[in-house]
Amino acid sequence: MKTKLKERKPWIKRGPLKTFSFFLGFSAVIWVVVQFSKEYTEVLEMPIIYTNLPKDKILVGDTPRTLDLRIRDRGFYIAWNRVFPQKITIDISDATEDGKSLFYDLEQQKTAILSQLNLDYEKVVFLQKNVKINFEQRAVKKIVVLSTIDLSFSVGYSALEEIKLQPDSVMVSGSANILDTLRSINTKPLKINNISNDVQGKVQLETGNIKDVSFYQEEVNYSVRTEKFTEGKVEIPIKLLNVPEGTNVVIFPKDVVIYYQVSLKDFEKIDTSSFVVAVDFKNSHDSDGFLIAQIIEEPTQVNNIRLNEKKIQFVIKR
Repeated sequence: MKTKLKERKPWIKRGPLKTFSFFLGFSAVIWVVVQFSKEYTEVLEMPIIYTNLPKDKILVGDTPRTLDLRIRDRGFYIAWNRVFPQKITIDISDATEDGKSLFYDLEQQKTAILSQLNLDYEKVVFLQKNVKINFEQRAVKKIVVLSTIDLSFSVGYSALEEIKLQPDSVMVSGSANILDTLRSINTKPLKINNISNDVQGKVQLETGNIKDVSFYQEEVNYSVRTEKFTEGKVEIPIKLLNVPEGTNVVIFPKDVVIYYQVSLKDFEKIDTSSFVVAVDFKNSHDSDGFLIAQIIEEPTQVNNIRLNEKKIQFVIKR
């Protein structure tokens, strides 16, 4: 019987402890509510958002991004805005221009500002008379658009020409210092597979990594002309260039085979004489007895050209 009483003893103490903890927590909550219900006067820093900036102007770095206000209100409001400060929108169209600065009169616009903060007129004092908004005239420039479109054609098909972008350049505006370093803009990566017909569409420009610059347009059109291709080949003699007078040079092989792709409709139009392959004897020094063959002329209709042999052996006969 004594053992059972000893085992129950801790449970007897736990009841008063729970009651004490409850009233202690409840009292703390009441104290916090009472304290935060009182009025306090504090200086709060509110972030600024500028709107309706003229299109020919750009804000410079020393323009204020926050506004200090002395606010008298309940503790709840003060505490909340310290943790989650409200953003104040300043309409630049209400500012007056003076040289290279715009001045936004806080007292004149006090009603508009306080309506955003849900505060009474007499509870707020601005710690400055106005906001000085510094600006500079926007520079304008045209930059080239570069394609990052990856094209993959079906077997037997290829592009008749390079991918076309329209427009191939776009107008941008911003600070002159930034635009001086900007030369081009890429399209967003795009992959098109199994192409067997003409392709066209729109692609966005990769503007995300370019800050403080306005683009007059953020997408361009692209188009690719596609045709069914076949492979052709032709064997032609190699020309030997820049051989000094009185020097007898013999090359081997004397002919090379050129492989090329051409559209079916142009296959019969290819003239063998339109291909010219040559080696330049000027490059014979330190060449280990070989010259590199190069295609120096080719028909405009062909692409993917390659030689069956590039290293051409040469011998100088005395």
